Amino acid sequence: MAKLYFYYSAMNAGKTTKLLQSNFNYRERNMDTIPYTYEFDNRFGVPKISSRIGISADAVLFNKNTNIYDDVLARKNPRTSCILVDEAQFLTKNQVSDLCRVVDELGIPVLTYGLRSDFLGEPFEGSLYLLLWADELVEVKTVCHCGRKATMNAKFDANKNIVRAGEQIDIGGNEKYVSLCRKHYREGNIGS
Repeated sequence: MAKLYFYYSAMNAGKTTKLLQSNFNYRERNMDTIPYTYEFDNRFGVPKISSRIGISADAVLFNKNTNIYDDVLARKNPRTSCILVDEAQFLTKNQVSDLCRVVDELGIPVLTYGLRSDFLGEPFEGSLYLLLWADELVEVKTVCHCGRKATMNAKFDANKNIVRAGEQIDIGGNEKYVSLCRKHYREGNIGS
């Protein structure tokens, strides 16, 4: 029975690496996948899903206007066994609904990977509806500099001060963001 999965965490927990491992596992067994990633994040080359540890895979790009259900219908074949979505926090409510339809109407499992919240501690639209509608929620854990579980994404400036205002979407990596426990996030302590 197909399900909609949401693998969520703070930044740098290995979500993309897990997605790429799942993609490899399906393809190794001669099953097709359709991997998606958000078009705005082009740091690693377009159109690719790339992990910080150096592995990558070709991907289909989505943006706010993509009808994912129709796109899956156009791309799927009899061997399509899984849909994978990286940067799932950038999905819209309608796109999460599309993924539910892929599972419920087409019988294809959907594995989504994304951040639970932004650098202000607010939910992303895609994450919110995945948390509400996914069949399976899986937390991918990472740690704060103190060793506690990191649940917050902190954005910092050139002086290593936490940024507490700004646009929700500002693509970046370790040069701009750090994962923290709630205590250190509130204190503004990003570590060394």
